[in-house]
Amino acid sequence: MNTSDVTKEGIRGARPGREAVTGADSALGGQRRERPADDGGGRGSEFGTYYDRPVLNRITWRPRDIAGYLFLGGLAGASSALAAGADLTGRPGLARPLRYTALAAVTGSLAALVNDLGRPDRFLHMLRVMKWTSPMSVGTWILVCYGPLAGAAAASQATGVLPGAGRLAGLGAGAVGPAVSAYTAPLICNTAVPAWHEGYREMPFVFVGSGAAAAGGMGMITAPVGQAGPARRAGAAGAAVENAALAVMERRMGMVAEPYRTGRSGTLMRAAKALTIGGAVGALAGRRSRAVSAIAGAALIAGSACTRFGVFAAGQASVADPRYTVVPQRRRLRDREQAAQQEE
Repeated sequence: MNTSDVTKEGIRGARPGREAVTGADSALGGQRRERPADDGGGRGSEFGTYYDRPVLNRITWRPRDIAGYLFLGGLAGASSALAAGADLTGRPGLARPLRYTALAAVTGSLAALVNDLGRPDRFLHMLRVMKWTSPMSVGTWILVCYGPLAGAAAASQATGVLPGAGRLAGLGAGAVGPAVSAYTAPLICNTAVPAWHEGYREMPFVFVGSGAAAAGGMGMITAPVGQAGPARRAGAAGAAVENAALAVMERRMGMVAEPYRTGRSGTLMRAAKALTIGGAVGALAGRRSRAVSAIAGAALIAGSACTRFGVFAAGQASVADPRYTVVPQRRRLRDREQAAQQEE
C-alpha cells in the first residue's frame, strides 16, 4: 500500500522500491514503451506482456511420459489393425508378432500415462464419467475397451488356449485400433498450445500415418519376408500420409509452424522426415532382403518416435513465445471485423 504523502516540499515518507508506479513517463524513468510495429492489418505484431511474463503457462509434462504415451499408443493401435488384416488374409507369421507388439505397446502407453498422472487411482477416477466432448474422457474409455482385447489376443496367441476367442479378441482389437492411434491427436489439439491447437485439421492424419509407419516397420522386422508384404505397404503408405499431412499443416499454420522447423523440435522433425522417407524407400526396394527390410523397419519406427517427440517439443517451444498465441488471435479478430464490415 502507498503510505507516502505529496507535500509542497516534495514526497514525504517515500519508500524506494515499495511505491506503486504510475503509467506516467516520468515514473517509468523516462522510458516510453515503443509503439508496436504494424502487421499489415493496423495492429502490432511486436508487443510486450505484463512484467514480461508468458501468456501461457509452460508445459510441465515430461517428454518421456507424454511423447512416449503418444508414440506407444499409435504403435499399439496400428499393430492391432495390421495384425487383424494379416489374420484374415492367412499370414500368421505377421499377425503373431504384431499382437505381442500391440500388448507391449499399450502396456507401456498406459504406464507412461499413469506415471504422468502420479497415481494409478487418478486414471481410475477418469472412468467415473463419460463425456463425449472431452477427448481425454473418450480416449480413456477407448483404452479401457482396447486393452483387454489386445491382451486376450496376445495371451491366446502365446498359450494356444481358446484360439477362437483369441482370434475374435484380435479382430476386435483391430477394429478399435485406429481409434487408439488417432484419439491422441484431438487430445493435444484441444489445448491452448499454439503449435498443437493450430494444427487440429491435419494432426489426426499425422498421427495415424505415423502409427501405421511404426507398425509396418515392426512387421518388417519380425515377420518372414514372404508374409511381410502388408507391413511394407503399411509402412510406406503411413510414411507418405504422415509427411504429406505435416507439409500441409506447416503451410496452413504460417508463422505458428516455426517451432516445427527451428530449435530442438525442428531437429527432431527433420530427423523424422529423413527416417520415414528412407524407411519407406527401403520398404519398397528391399522386398526380398531380410536385412534391408529390417533396417528399413527400424528406420520407420525411429521416424515415428521422432515425430511424436518433435510434436511435443514444438508445443513446448510455442508456449514459451507469446507471438504464437497473440498474433493468430489478432488475425482472427481482424478477419471477423472485415467479414462484419462486408456484411454491412
